[in-house]
Amino acid sequence: MLGALGVVFGDIGTSPLYAVQTVFALDDGLVRPTVDNVYGVISMLFWSVCLIVAVKYLNFILRADNEGEGGVMALAHLTARSVRAGGRRHRIVLILGVFGGSLFFGDSLITPAISVLSAVEGLEVAAPGTSEAVVPIAATIIAALFAVQRFGTHHVGRFFGPVMVLWFVTLATLGVTHIVQEPAVLTALSPHHGALFVWQHPLVAFVAMGAIVLAITGAEAIYADMGHFGRIPIMWAWFALVFPSLTLNYLGQAQLILRDSHEIANPFFHLAPTWAQLPLVILATMATIIASQAVISGAYSVARQAERLGFLPRLTVRQTSEEEGGQIYIPSVNWLLFAGVMLLLLTFRASERLATAYGVAVTTDLLLTTTLFCVYAFTALRWRAWQVALFGLVFGSVELAFFSANIAKVLHGGWLPLVVALGVATVMTTWARGRDLVTARRHKLEGPLSEFLDMVHNDAKILRVPGTAIFLHPNKATTPLALRENVQFNHVIHDEVFIVTTESVNVPHVSAAERVVVDDLGDPYDHVTHVTLRYGFSDTQDVPAGLAVARDEGLGIDLSGATYFLSRITIHRSERPGMGQLRKKLFAMLARNAADPTQYFRLPIGRTVITGARVNF
Repeated sequence: MLGALGVVFGDIGTSPLYAVQTVFALDDGLVRPTVDNVYGVISMLFWSVCLIVAVKYLNFILRADNEGEGGVMALAHLTARSVRAGGRRHRIVLILGVFGGSLFFGDSLITPAISVLSAVEGLEVAAPGTSEAVVPIAATIIAALFAVQRFGTHHVGRFFGPVMVLWFVTLATLGVTHIVQEPAVLTALSPHHGALFVWQHPLVAFVAMGAIVLAITGAEAIYADMGHFGRIPIMWAWFALVFPSLTLNYLGQAQLILRDSHEIANPFFHLAPTWAQLPLVILATMATIIASQAVISGAYSVARQAERLGFLPRLTVRQTSEEEGGQIYIPSVNWLLFAGVMLLLLTFRASERLATAYGVAVTTDLLLTTTLFCVYAFTALRWRAWQVALFGLVFGSVELAFFSANIAKVLHGGWLPLVVALGVATVMTTWARGRDLVTARRHKLEGPLSEFLDMVHNDAKILRVPGTAIFLHPNKATTPLALRENVQFNHVIHDEVFIVTTESVNVPHVSAAERVVVDDLGDPYDHVTHVTLRYGFSDTQDVPAGLAVARDEGLGIDLSGATYFLSRITIHRSERPGMGQLRKKLFAMLARNAADPTQYFRLPIGRTVITGARVNF
């Protein structure tokens, strides 16, 4: 529970900083701070959190775990396994998963910017006249946050939970001190206030929904981070502390606004007495840093999962903890995110403006998750059609209303996460398609392995030389280009040849007992052995370590003096059909910037030989 409080709820836990404030700032004060409007807003906010987070995510979505892992991409691939491979439904599910994962990167840009900025804006309340310092201070904090990513979060992670406990207790305390002044505000939780608000002021309520959805930002992060802690601790943490604290704080902000309508400019920080406002700014900044850290770490995980599933090229991944395999650092993702966050910060310069871009990403993510879960429930869980329809109607109608209220903001910043998502999705689909085309061309160059070994066996001019040669190759049907070229140019083949294939499977981790599959290929190829090393999408593909497991299980391989051979493919565009020239250019650029396979597979540099080949596609 303590760990979940420190990681899972950082995003949704910082929503009180900007959610209510944004509602009453929409369209230059269209939602006026009257009793009916304030009660209506709080009622809609409370029941939205209940329905979307407490019911949909905690009671339904979190049950759709992929070997314990969550997130929209995990749900998509879990769903894809339950439909016919290659069919129309299968393709649609994968496309939805790719776009959902792409939207997460859009969220990863906005969350650090809006959360840190909204916390630092508290200085304007605690120390009037410091408004000019808000953006520079926020930029400094964000720069420091991304700069320390390479050191890993395991050193400070143990403090995340206690800090967030203090944060949620503070939220509750601030709320209670105002509720006791006007206990009648508790009646705002009644659903009839929300219903009356919609009935009497439909246009105003519709506009308000565009900001009320900010109270449920982070719901997808709860699902994405499920694998770290499990569903039960997350549920206990939510109902025991997070949900009551958020509710009390929103009620406190409602009482404050009704008492003094001038406080709508920044109601959260005005909840605190003057002497406590500066400490509250510091605590809020710490909480938003933690929320940002969770999203950044999630972006690393999504990127590695996309890479292992074939939607991104090899990425340079660094483990930042010897104990926790999920704690990783991806330099390329880190600095791309940093550039995007800083651009947002310097462009929008206020959390209120950033909120217009946030809602579109959140509501689109919600709809994608609901759609994928409906398919999963029907095909894998064997729900009846009426059950699936009821689920889709209840949650989908609410989320569609939120989406409709936010889609009007596309021209006012809402385009940003959509453009980011479309860009990332284009990269992912281009890589997947280009890889298929290059693989088909590569197979023609490589030729069947059995025919090549027959040729070697029957050619007396090819000499056997002592030693162990390990060739990394994606399959056992075709010949590694490095092996073919070594035989053709040097007319030798090693006494012991091992062709090693790394296989990424759609689970987070593969145990050592299931890591290795050995095929000796039979006579007359008794000196050639094919080894498959299986890895989950959260495992490090350490080939020497995997072969050591195979050796311990009885494979006769001498790793101490073995030489590793890699085939480096150079991609060249041609006029061949299959993909447009712009996408071919993008694919070639991605291929050139892929991670060094020597580092990626943890090969010893001094004993690794790389040969090149050209592929036109």
